[in-house]
Amino acid sequence: METSPIPVVTVQTAPFEDQKPGTNGLRRKTAVFEGRKNYLHNYIQSVLSSIDLRDRQGCTMVVGSDGRYFSRTAIEVIVQMAAANGIGRLVIGHNGLLSTPAVSCIIRKIKAIGGIVLTASHNPGGPGGDFGIKFNVANGGPSPDTAMEKIYQVSRTLEEYAICPDLRIDLSRLGRQEFDLENKFKPFRVEIVDSVDIYLQLLRSIFDFSAIKSLLTGADQLKIHIDAMNGVMGPYVRRILCDELGAPANSAVNCVPLEDFGGQPPEPNPTYATSLVEAMKGGEFGFGAAFDADGDRYLILGENAFFVNPSDSVAIIAANLSTIPYFRQHGARGFGRSMATSTALDRVAKAMKLALYETPTGWRYFGNLMDSGRCSLCGEESFGTGSDHIREKDGLWSVLVWLSIIGARKQGVEQIVREHWARFGRNYFCRFDYEGLDPRAAFYLMRDLEAVISDKAFTSQKFAVGDRVFSVEKAENFEYIDPVDGTVARNQVRRRILFTEGSRLVFRMSGSGGGMGATIRIYAESFERDPERHSRETQVVLGPLIAIALKISNIHERTGRHGPNVIT
Repeated sequence: METSPIPVVTVQTAPFEDQKPGTNGLRRKTAVFEGRKNYLHNYIQSVLSSIDLRDRQGCTMVVGSDGRYFSRTAIEVIVQMAAANGIGRLVIGHNGLLSTPAVSCIIRKIKAIGGIVLTASHNPGGPGGDFGIKFNVANGGPSPDTAMEKIYQVSRTLEEYAICPDLRIDLSRLGRQEFDLENKFKPFRVEIVDSVDIYLQLLRSIFDFSAIKSLLTGADQLKIHIDAMNGVMGPYVRRILCDELGAPANSAVNCVPLEDFGGQPPEPNPTYATSLVEAMKGGEFGFGAAFDADGDRYLILGENAFFVNPSDSVAIIAANLSTIPYFRQHGARGFGRSMATSTALDRVAKAMKLALYETPTGWRYFGNLMDSGRCSLCGEESFGTGSDHIREKDGLWSVLVWLSIIGARKQGVEQIVREHWARFGRNYFCRFDYEGLDPRAAFYLMRDLEAVISDKAFTSQKFAVGDRVFSVEKAENFEYIDPVDGTVARNQVRRRILFTEGSRLVFRMSGSGGGMGATIRIYAESFERDPERHSRETQVVLGPLIAIALKISNIHERTGRHGPNVIT
């Protein structure tokens, strides 16, 4: 029996004023997407309409999610609207699941025009949690500022959206599904692909899998403990670390993706990955790792829960790139880090005579550097590291790099870190997060802080804390000029203070919240060359700097807080 073509319907709507994407796309409370009529539809139409019509007609896009609540509903809407807007083919992960690194990988592999990732990263899931929509462009990376601005401008004047409300797909059935649409010459095609396959093929081309397998299965095997935190990484960990590389099945925990991530924020840091920290404290395991919901962030712990600061992690990876076949073949062309990340990577770049690029926070700023061949490795202090194999930070890639380094050097995590400090010096570094602040209070705090540090008299100021005196050398609102295309990123709500002896403070208002108020982050860093002083407690070393930060900002008095929500 011949079926009738599926109708394309135009629905009248009205614009929303709050659909300006932030650092990682549009994030709101799930209830906003689920409960406000047309809120989801408007934003998806804005994303699709931001692509030039000629490029959009018949093109291929990738769609994936971290499995959080509301993802399946949103995917169905995306499919219906993509079909109505002329997209020719959608490639979607099995059951809607694709890690953010896998989305980037697939976009690049099949030369798609871009991809939509449904994730709010490390933010909580479930009906009471957060939801996010992120659009990655054709290089596989996050939307640059120009693309995000275009999406926002479309959203402000949107009056209608196009949809095929009768189109239904089966996310559980691998393979191709085709649909005839009214007034369309070619059928609309949906391909449900294995969530892991294409990404796994890429990793095989980068690493020496046999060497890693020997490390995990040999007579002196390294015992590992990996926590997928009930996010999207469960299938990847099982398939790659256990099935491919031989780690025992009980090495991996919390590997079933859950819509609410088991009721815990899927945030890979010592504050939230407490079960991993406790498991590592016993000394049974030599290596531990955790991933966030969408798999781009990671946490590394050594035996006895020895914590590897993410700023140190990217520097240590940079210093050991020769252990990775991919870099032995292609070499390293330069390194990049966000401004808030510690300067540990700078010291490695100098030793290797490579360029170091300092960017605003947001992985999108690394895309141009990598595409132009200037940069091979990038990192952010927010537990994200990646290379030019894709255009996203990549948690599992980072874990495989660490396992490769351990195997090549035949040393444990702590010994590798301490030898790195002995060679390059130690950058003591910490971050204080003040979350859920009143947005107006946070805005005025940062505005007044800028006024303080912009005063010419501030650069001659001295701060005495105990027996130490810190002299301000430079204070500024960070500005970035892209060396590739000359675009300027300013007004980033990032203030930094540099002191004469090399310490620094950074204040940043985060743009990746989920509608739960504003977040102000304070970063403190101090460099120590003397190996005899590399085992001190981070908070003791940085205590005087933190005291200065609290005094300058008055953050406790102005917010009513007694301390940060999270310290990393």
